[in-house]
Amino acid sequence: MVIRSLIYNVLFFSTCGIMAIGLLPLILFPRSVLQKALKMWTALLLWELRVVVGLTHNVVGLENIPKGPAIFASKHQSAWDTGIFHQYIDDPVFVLKQELIMIPFFGWLILRAGSVPIDRKGGAKSLKKMVKGVASALTKGRKIIIFPEGTRTAPGGTHPYNPGIAAIYRGADVPVVPVALNSGLFWQRRSFLKRPGTITIEFLPPIEPGMDRKAFMAELQSRIETACARLNTQGRAQNPKALPPS
Repeated sequence: MVIRSLIYNVLFFSTCGIMAIGLLPLILFPRSVLQKALKMWTALLLWELRVVVGLTHNVVGLENIPKGPAIFASKHQSAWDTGIFHQYIDDPVFVLKQELIMIPFFGWLILRAGSVPIDRKGGAKSLKKMVKGVASALTKGRKIIIFPEGTRTAPGGTHPYNPGIAAIYRGADVPVVPVALNSGLFWQRRSFLKRPGTITIEFLPPIEPGMDRKAFMAELQSRIETACARLNTQGRAQNPKALPPS
């Protein structure tokens, strides 16, 4: 496992470095061209993960993905989570921390891809700017990906859900799809080790627009955390090398 993790980590950073520089000319092309290239990039990383580490994934609930514009509010346990959406969501737009767009080459690409950066220390002004950026993307028929906790959490852990998701929900007349996963059982935050097995990501039934803020936040968190607890239990039962409970 250690040797496979070492090989994959070298491949991961090498692939990302080469792709970030190699795809830079696509900034001059239509956004759709860059989106296709990013899908290819993430597919390559997933292939390397499967071949080298023995880590695959299973997708549940594809029927819950709306055909039009929508918001996907996902649990965030691993770096794996940020790439998988390119494989199953058409035209994804990520809400992400502003620091990421400052990374040379990579940051320029994700900004050109339409990502909506947010200054987590910017207060109400930053929140309003984010909501405006999301609204603009939704009017173009795009799908928004947001991690409500704003950071990665260990399996079984949770952080307060940020008010940004409620502000987006209130200002957009589109469904919110809760997304649960158990990627942290195999690829932990800031961990060298990558464990073999099968990650499960589940798209839950959408929450339709119209709920009040407090009820929406409670419903969203309940759905995501309940489903993640179930997926964590199943993942450990089905994958002997998954991260054990702490």
